[in-house]
Amino acid sequence: MPDPTPETVSEISELRNRVTAQRQQGARIGFVPTMGALHAGHTSLIEAAGTDCDFVVVSIFVNPTQFGPGEDFEKYPRVLEQDLEKCASAGADLVWTPDTRIMYPDGFATYVTVKALSGILEGATRTNHFQGVTTVVTKLLLSCLPDIAYFGAKDFQQQAIIRRMCLDLNIPVEIKTCPIIRDSDGLALSSRNAYLSKEEREAGLSLSRALRLVEERIAAGETDLASIKAAMQQLLKSTPLLKLDYATIADPTTLEDISSVQSEMVALIAAWVGATRLIDNCRLTSAAAEKS
Repeated sequence: MPDPTPETVSEISELRNRVTAQRQQGARIGFVPTMGALHAGHTSLIEAAGTDCDFVVVSIFVNPTQFGPGEDFEKYPRVLEQDLEKCASAGADLVWTPDTRIMYPDGFATYVTVKALSGILEGATRTNHFQGVTTVVTKLLLSCLPDIAYFGAKDFQQQAIIRRMCLDLNIPVEIKTCPIIRDSDGLALSSRNAYLSKEEREAGLSLSRALRLVEERIAAGETDLASIKAAMQQLLKSTPLLKLDYATIADPTTLEDISSVQSEMVALIAAWVGATRLIDNCRLTSAAAEKS
């Protein structure tokens, strides 16, 4: 028997009415913001929200302000009917589908910027990308006001910025980061993977291979981060069809590049494969740092 289609609303007032009614019944509200084109990574967030919460809201909105000139806003996949089916199967109770008129009404002039974290890594080459992200996520969170909002670890910088934003602006929402979901070949799931040719996909696997290299060397107790970074970068630079943007090891909170091992770290990679930008990362724990 097919899963029932979740209720869909578009206006903010409709969303707030549904959430308020649930909260009055004592429900704990979970929220999963998405841009649609849902895959198993998104549905894992919806399922996590269903485990923690009584009422799960999913938003689907392709946010124009986080796309830069020449990026893929116009061709970004929009497959609402398929997305609604996946929301239903994953256990969503309500799907909110605002349009640009609702999120950015005439005269809109207010933007949210998390300065330090937004100007490095992805922000160094994607000008105003994170300003668009933080602005829309602020609006999404304040429109829904859930107890917990769920984000994927693949967009590691994004979730770090959103945590900082909620802390700085006293937004009363817990941010929960869920693990990266990968295909069987190791490629981190992304809506943009659909753009990859067979040859480009094979090249894209170098990101997860480079991360495994880092994990193995850190797990073996190696402490020479410069050598580890160099090996990671060499693997990526030697991959045909791949143009490396950055590959580094950073502090997981500040995202600043680090030169010596510490107990908690994150390896971060971004690269172009053909016309498609891929990102990936992994958290690292160093026993050697804990002993020092």
